[in-house]
Amino acid sequence: MLPEPAAVLSPVPARSAEPAPSTPRSPRPVPHPVARIAEVAVHLPERTRDVAEAERDLHRRNPRVAPRLPMVSRLTGVRRTHVADADQQASDLAVAASRTLLDRAGVGPQDVDLLIFASATQDMIEPATSHITAAKLGVRAPVMDVKNACNSVLNGIEVAEALIGTGRYRRVLVASGEMPTRGVRWDVPDRSTYALSAAGYTMSDAGAAVLVEATEVPSGFEDELAAELAGLVEPAVRPSGILGSAFTAESQHWDVGMLPGGGTFNPRDPERSYFEIDGSRLREAFLALGPGPVDEALERAGVTMDEVALVAVHQVAVGYLADVHAALGVPADRTIVTVADHGNLASATLPLQLVTALESGRLRRGDVVLLLGLAGGISMGAMVVRW
Repeated sequence: MLPEPAAVLSPVPARSAEPAPSTPRSPRPVPHPVARIAEVAVHLPERTRDVAEAERDLHRRNPRVAPRLPMVSRLTGVRRTHVADADQQASDLAVAASRTLLDRAGVGPQDVDLLIFASATQDMIEPATSHITAAKLGVRAPVMDVKNACNSVLNGIEVAEALIGTGRYRRVLVASGEMPTRGVRWDVPDRSTYALSAAGYTMSDAGAAVLVEATEVPSGFEDELAAELAGLVEPAVRPSGILGSAFTAESQHWDVGMLPGGGTFNPRDPERSYFEIDGSRLREAFLALGPGPVDEALERAGVTMDEVALVAVHQVAVGYLADVHAALGVPADRTIVTVADHGNLASATLPLQLVTALESGRLRRGDVVLLLGLAGGISMGAMVVRW
């Protein structure tokens, strides 16, 4: 029988219906993950855009439509975004991050068993951008694209873990190249179009890469018992890996955030090649999701929120974070704010927070991390990882 793709729990001895008062409580089982995040890297384009200055320029170009004062930067708290060069593609950003990752991990392109391009952005409709990324990177392995807006990387990790759990692959590279600035409208014909375009002014380009590897799952009772005892004696030796996850979607809200051009709806309409986002409806839909997936992921992982050292959460605005923390029961003091200085990086947001936490010393071996993804469509994902 194949292991569950999240965490294989050690068997717990059965207890009698009425244990004696002196009977000690059975220890909580230690999850034995089938996959772990072995390495993570990001690539941020050097060119940046000052959001407030960009808004002033927008007003100069569209004086009867865009406000004179920089409203978006004030309301969102986003000061700066990253912008890729004109000759770069989404795959280039993914390749840049992947090369950094492979170098850090000490492995080469030939060591990758599967490449997943996980991004809201793509080089073109066909072929899958994973092919282009693999060709540039020199990976000779099966490839596929996983696309789910800002949850693309988190879903890519979910797919990698599940496939590793079947025994099909041992090392999966999840690569992302986000270039949402290409879908931002700077010539705005009317106020209603401006309202639908405003959220795009905080969007930012980035590459990200996550290496997901198989772990050694205990094969027998003695191995499992040894792992449990080791975890009780010294928590630092508990197995690192993906401990549990939960995903949900409320797809009736698919139209609150769109880039509607290029598909069968609007195959060749250039006016539909820009983001159209109803920010108020999107925020309400996210907050209505509630803490269910977070609670479910923690329960599957066998940990409590008190044991979580870091919460990496998707960020679209500084002001929204307080609402997200309250609605989902996430402690604010365990979150790293990246959106102010780096903008909305779509699915590269969570990898950036992991890299920032590692570089600043806020994330160490053995720490428990909650990855919390929010995406248009709309969807939500929660994944608990022991680093």
